[in-house]
Amino acid sequence: MCAQPVPDWLIPPPGGFRAEDLDRLPELPPHTELIDGSLVLVSPQKGFHSVFLDILVQRLRSCAPPEYRVRREMTVTLGPRQRPEPDLLVVDASAVDEEQTSFAPASVTLVGEVVSPESVDRDRVRKPQLYAEAGIPHFWRIEKKNGDPVVYVYELDPATNRYIPSGLHRNRLKVDLPYSVDIDLTEYRRL
Repeated sequence: MCAQPVPDWLIPPPGGFRAEDLDRLPELPPHTELIDGSLVLVSPQKGFHSVFLDILVQRLRSCAPPEYRVRREMTVTLGPRQRPEPDLLVVDASAVDEEQTSFAPASVTLVGEVVSPESVDRDRVRKPQLYAEAGIPHFWRIEKKNGDPVVYVYELDPATNRYIPSGLHRNRLKVDLPYSVDIDLTEYRRL
């Protein structure tokens, strides 16, 4: 088997790619992220990821106060070499522009990641670290354990700029922050 040539645009420039490159690179696959100046190309979503994300987005939208909007799979520009794409975002309504491709971290209240087999290290370690350092107040990590969803809820400790655990939810996600939410986590089995 012969290696296929790599397109010139995929070869990183000296110092790595920059956040604005995601809007300029030709033929860039959807949902490409920039982490530490490197492009991260994601694998196709599995059924659990897609359905569970749909449920979270729908439920969060249905109970969101007017000052918030819920988005899925849009990037957050955290710095010149950091532009991850969380699966789920709750953002300030005033920051929404239908032409935008990314949000500033100051306008993001919650990010959520549905962990996939190839994204375990990024979703458990690197991305939460980046989100916390950028000051995003809330982080949810969603994983499938023994066939069931588990939502790990974290809040930002402003003294350390690190997330601290504030809840572990298995059958029901009921939280008051960033706003009151009550979601039946077992619903995905019926869809």
